[in-house]
Amino acid sequence: MIPQSRTTILGYAGDSFFSANASSFDSGRKERHVMAEPILRVTNLNISFGSRAVIQDLSFEVQQGDCLAVIGPNGAGKTVLLRALLSLIPYQGQIRWSPEANLGYVPQKIAADRQLPLRAKDLLSAKANFLKLPSTEFERVANELDVTTEMLDMSLGQLSGGQFQKLLIAFALLGGPNVLLFDEPTASLDELTEERIYELLGSLQKDRGLTILLVSHDLSVVFRNANRVLCLSKGKPCMGPPKEILTPAMLQELYGPAPHYYQHIHEHERLRSENQEGAP
Repeated sequence: MIPQSRTTILGYAGDSFFSANASSFDSGRKERHVMAEPILRVTNLNISFGSRAVIQDLSFEVQQGDCLAVIGPNGAGKTVLLRALLSLIPYQGQIRWSPEANLGYVPQKIAADRQLPLRAKDLLSAKANFLKLPSTEFERVANELDVTTEMLDMSLGQLSGGQFQKLLIAFALLGGPNVLLFDEPTASLDELTEERIYELLGSLQKDRGLTILLVSHDLSVVFRNANRVLCLSKGKPCMGPPKEILTPAMLQELYGPAPHYYQHIHEHERLRSENQEGAP
């Protein structure tokens, strides 16, 4: 079921850009203990597509200011979970956002043709107008993310991967969300650009006090930036601090044993090697 909620989704939703219904990167806060009411509580969540169960009996909480990383093998339901949290797909169980939660969403990809004659400025203006935001909000977000006037005047097809990802983050920030959901925000970026994007997210989390839910396959990023980790797999889900979750035993249980590599040596190479060892 999809219950009525006071939460407003302030970001891309499904195949359209708008929907009206619906941790911390600072390492110094990783060991904090929060007693406040959680900003998100999920209880006995079940999601199925036909006869295939994707998520079963999942329960967890997220505190304000957390950076929760969601990890797991392909097909474990990471993106499905985010879409359920945004009330974009049907589910069984309870998803309760705090009444103060305003959500921003940066998807893994968007259903838009980047070759359309659409400028970066046009995309941000469309959302600002939809939310009836003052022009000062548009300018503030652009300045905060260092989105230059030159970049705003570029068409979507002219933007680099890093510039386009920054544009999607700016799009999600319009309207002042206090929770950001990221679905593998750097999946198609090179290593240097990836590092810059995560530095940007860290600055935003620190400056705005954001709560972040992050899907990532990069476990080094998870270990450095998240203060909580949620593991999804075909077995029982688990959740805890990175130091407790990202252990060799836990990762083997989650992803399976590490692959072993074998060196295949042809017969003539073996004989040559033996001859060289026996030479004076």
